[in-house]
Amino acid sequence: MKTAFFEIEKWEEDYLKSKISNLKSELNLVFSEEKLNKDNLSKDKDFDAISVFVGSKIDKEVINAFPNLKLITTRSTGFDHIDLNYANEKGIKTGYVPGYGDNTVAEFAFGLILNLSRKIFDSYDRIKETGKFSCEGLRGFDLKGKTIGVAGTGRIGRHAIKIAKGFDMNVIAFDAAPNENLTKELGFKYVSFEELLGQSDVITLHLPYLPSTHYLINKENTGKIKKGAILINTSRGPIIETEALVRALSEGILGGAGLDVLEEERIIQDEKAIILYGHPEEHNLKTVLENHILIDMPNVIITPHNAFNTTEALQRILDADIDNIELYIKKGEVVNPIKLL
Repeated sequence: MKTAFFEIEKWEEDYLKSKISNLKSELNLVFSEEKLNKDNLSKDKDFDAISVFVGSKIDKEVINAFPNLKLITTRSTGFDHIDLNYANEKGIKTGYVPGYGDNTVAEFAFGLILNLSRKIFDSYDRIKETGKFSCEGLRGFDLKGKTIGVAGTGRIGRHAIKIAKGFDMNVIAFDAAPNENLTKELGFKYVSFEELLGQSDVITLHLPYLPSTHYLINKENTGKIKKGAILINTSRGPIIETEALVRALSEGILGGAGLDVLEEERIIQDEKAIILYGHPEEHNLKTVLENHILIDMPNVIITPHNAFNTTEALQRILDADIDNIELYIKKGEVVNPIKLL
C-alpha cells in the first residue's frame, strides 16, 4: 500500500521507519515536510493512504486529486481540516489520534495559568529587558482555594481536574454529556455553562470545535464572567469570539487570558502571504487585527499552538497513526475512526 506522510520532520521519518519495519513488504512509504492542500499537491497521485497534520487542508479538491485513495489519517485530535462528509461519500476510511496529549495539554494549560496568576513572564521580561531586580507591580494570587471552571471533561479536561486538585482548587465543570461517575472519582461538580462563567476564578477550555461550541464565549455571555477571572484556551480558537474577548479584557471583566490558539491563527502564522498574494477571502481581516490587539495586551499570553508539543506526545501520535494504518492493512478498518457528526 503506497502511503504518504505529509508535514513530517526528519526525526519523525526515522521513528516511523523503525516502527513499521515489520510492514515494509506491504508498505511503499513516501515522506514530505510540506503541508498538503489544493495549492500544494504532491506530484505523485497514486497514494492509497495519506497521513497529515493540522496544517494540511484535505478538501474535496485534494481528495479528488488522489484517485486510488482509500485511507486518510490525521496525526491530531482535531479533524476539522478534513472534509469528512466527502471522504465518506467516496468510501474513504478516516482515522485520528484521540488521546495523545491528555496530560500534555493539561500541563501546558496550567503553565499558562501560573504565568498569569504569578506574573512569571512579566518578572522574567523585566529582568531580561531592564535588569531591574524588583517585584514592584508583580503581585499575583494563590491558586489554592480558588474555583476553576473546566469546560469539557474529556481526556484532557480530566487531567486538568486532577492537576487542579493537586493545587487544592475548588473544581466545577461543564460538559454537554456529563459523566456523573467521574464526579465521584475526581471530586468535582457539574454546573451550567453560565454558572461556570459566573463562579470561576479561572476558566479553562478543553472542548472540541463543533457547531455547538462555535463562539461558546461571545458578546452575549462575557458579561456573566466573574470579574477579574482569567481565561485559558488550549483547545480551538473559534470557541471564543475574538471581539468579545478583546472587549472583556479591555473593560476589566477578564483579568487576563492565556491563549495557545487564536480564531485566525493560520493566517497569523503566515502574514507574508498576505503581502505577496493578497488577503484570502475565507479569513476575517477584522479578527486578524483583533488578534494583534490581543498580542499587545499586557495581561494576555499567546503561544503558537504549542500545548501538544512534547517528545512523548509526538511519539504517541506517531504510534497511534501507525496503529490506524496497520489495522487498515490487516482488516480494512482503523483503530480510531472519525465519526461523522
